[in-house]
Amino acid sequence: MAAKKKNNDPESKTVAQNRKARFNYFIEDTLEAGIMLTGTEVKSLRSGQASINESYADVKEGALYLLNAHIPEYTKAHGKLQHEVRRPRKLLLHRREMDKLIGAVQRKGTTIVPLAIFFNKRGIAKVSLGIASGKKQYDKRETEKKRDWQREKSRIMREKN
Repeated sequence: MAAKKKNNDPESKTVAQNRKARFNYFIEDTLEAGIMLTGTEVKSLRSGQASINESYADVKEGALYLLNAHIPEYTKAHGKLQHEVRRPRKLLLHRREMDKLIGAVQRKGTTIVPLAIFFNKRGIAKVSLGIASGKKQYDKRETEKKRDWQREKSRIMREKN
């Protein structure tokens, strides 16, 4: 069963992060899913050149797919073996987890956003998904104010010591 990702797991290697996701969305819940990849996609991921900044997950034909994720071509592979850069990639979840995500998407204003792509301790590519609802502009300003205040507070404390 796909368990929730532990952030303090030293064995996992993060390949791509969606840093803007936590700024643009309220993340209600997170879970981890497998991802179907071809050989050249795995090699390209291992070189650390992926981008999931504009990607999202959606339901197609009763399955969940990661859309608009950019995994560049692997340069050392032969031309025929190359993969499409932004092809839809199927996400591997248990039925109960998929039903939970589909139910969340059907609610108004929620979406499934990939937060990170990583390799677990067994070397399997996983994607961390978040059930998210969009922030308004004033929420984003509030988040920015809090972040600036935390930064300023740490500077003040550092100068005192």
